[in-house]
Amino acid sequence: MAHAIRFKETGGPDVLRWEEVVVGAPGPGEVRVRHEAVGLNFADTYFRTGLYPAPLPAGLGVEGAGVVEAVGEGVTGFAEGDRVTYTGSPLGAYSTERVMPADSLIALPDTIGSETAAAMTMRGLTSAYLLRRIAPLAAGDTILLTAAAGGVGLIVCQWAKLLGLRVIGTVSSEEKAELARAHGCDHVIHYRRENVAERVRELTDGEGVPVALDSVGAITFAGSLASLRRRGLLVCFGTASGPVPPIDAMQLAVRGSLFVTRPALADYIADPAERAELAGELFGHVSAGRIAIEVNQRYELADAVRAHRELEAGHTTGSSVLVP
Repeated sequence: MAHAIRFKETGGPDVLRWEEVVVGAPGPGEVRVRHEAVGLNFADTYFRTGLYPAPLPAGLGVEGAGVVEAVGEGVTGFAEGDRVTYTGSPLGAYSTERVMPADSLIALPDTIGSETAAAMTMRGLTSAYLLRRIAPLAAGDTILLTAAAGGVGLIVCQWAKLLGLRVIGTVSSEEKAELARAHGCDHVIHYRRENVAERVRELTDGEGVPVALDSVGAITFAGSLASLRRRGLLVCFGTASGPVPPIDAMQLAVRGSLFVTRPALADYIADPAERAELAGELFGHVSAGRIAIEVNQRYELADAVRAHRELEAGHTTGSSVLVP
């Protein structure tokens, strides 16, 4: 029998249950995928807690990699035995196998293993749109990056160096600081004991940064906003510490005609051509070794409760995967 992690009510990690499930044949436009690895993302906790609403009972997870076992009527571009990855599909990736829309799949090159793919598809495509779509960045520009030792952070650090950018990263521990530096972060700020905005001003000769990439949210929002130069952009792409507070539009004017955006990956990969372009650039860097994807934590899929506890406690670095 196939198995999956499901939850019937929102709450802490203990609401997650390991259950036997029936996986039928794929219908028109669908495929059945056998997972070899599943991505563990902080956004998964938002569904579990109810921050992101989902009809209950529900499965969990939106990222996985594996092999196509069957294709439904009308499916073109994929065949039985193909290696694939995906992100942003309907909930249900925390499973040994599943039926899902073929349109969600991305062909996986032989040069990239399934664990690597599950660890990087969401994070890598997020990094891709942050650096290649969200704002015009030129070689020599400096960016501020929160959670520089996180899964997205480590990819952004490496990709930013390929683009000639200088990275100021924030971290919560010296261990994470060393990890960020090892992946190309130029300057590290310990945000729990240093004033982020003051340090950014010191490092930029008082000017501030043109773009701040903030995935932490509530506890870092103010510091990130105060780190911007005139007409700078704050990109709030995550809320690991909670949602950002309400924004006073007049304060954006007073602080230098600032911009704030809250993007979602789905809107940057909704167009198949754009998704293919971003994925191609990402896969090219990874296949060539220009960007290293390190899986720092591996959990049995059935042990998702422990995985969520450690993720929310900040005990993980880089990328994590769940293995069926």
